[in-house]
Amino acid sequence: MSDQANEQRAADEAAEAQRRTDEQAAGQNDDYEALVRLMKENDELKDRALRVAAEMENLRRRTAREIQDARTYAVTNFARDLLTVSDNLRRALEALPAEARAAADTAAAALIEGVEMTERSMLSALERHGVKKLDPAGEKFDPNFHQAMFEVPNPDIPGNTVVQVVQPGYSIGDRVLRPAMVGVSRGGPKAGVSDTPAEPGPPDEIAEKDA
Repeated sequence: MSDQANEQRAADEAAEAQRRTDEQAAGQNDDYEALVRLMKENDELKDRALRVAAEMENLRRRTAREIQDARTYAVTNFARDLLTVSDNLRRALEALPAEARAAADTAAAALIEGVEMTERSMLSALERHGVKKLDPAGEKFDPNFHQAMFEVPNPDIPGNTVVQVVQPGYSIGDRVLRPAMVGVSRGGPKAGVSDTPAEPGPPDEIAEKDA
């Protein structure tokens, strides 16, 4: 075989080797790009899965909170109606003078005792369902739970102290079912630098929406 033929053969083999190398490099480049693409898609899927998991957890917590609120405040309207009955029972008892009660015969005394037992049973039933009585006599005035009806000048009592409860209030859960109607002191030493003026405290807006 001539030298020219050998050189041609060597050139062809070199060209073939270069072609294979180029194809292999191109294949590796395609594999790398495919790997990068798969990794990106995997990251996107992981991020999407995390967002879905977070949304499901928020939904679970919100649903649990709504269920708990429904259980806690389901009796709001009914409890508010019962408070009117309880108020009437209390008014009936307070309208009876002490002298008349002391002089009552057996039947009348039994009737009075029955009314008192009915009132206590009603309040006890309300308390079992989360309704608590607010009787803030001697406490610092809180506009979130109390409604100021009048002020009582008294230099011996710290200002903004509840000195008289005209009508007890009630709360259910962390909401005000009915604010306590109170009289507050005025003119005494300040109970603290954060004292706020006695202003009417309206019932909780959320509780009102349940009405």
